[in-house]
Amino acid sequence: VQLQASGGGLVQPGGSLRLSCVASGSISSINAIGWYRQAPGKQRKWVASIFSGSNTKYADSVKDRFSISRDNAKNTVYLQIYSLKPEDTAVYYCNKVKPFGTRWLALGSWGQGTLVTVSS
Repeated sequence: VQLQASGGGLVQPGGSLRLSCVASGSISSINAIGWYRQAPGKQRKWVASIFSGSNTKYADSVKDRFSISRDNAKNTVYLQIYSLKPEDTAVYYCNKVKPFGTRWLALGSWGQGTLVTVSS
């Protein structure tokens, strides 16, 4: 099952955006799906994950403004971002993930991601 992120765009600071991660097949059997982001000139970092039972995990830096959810019927995982800040500017990716201690391992190939630009 391949995952592809979409829904990015140019947003003003303080705005909101919902990103979608659409799967090429059923996500019901995928234990966990995560979102990552890569800011310009920086490494890709994990931001949130959701398990098949809908338990969620967030990076401390985003937990107050990001919300991850999944719709198994639509084979889609969403990332809702509130109160966007310029530092949220990044390419956002989704992937199958696995918890590994305090970190997360990405299990699949990386798609193209979706660019979120926060600017006035």
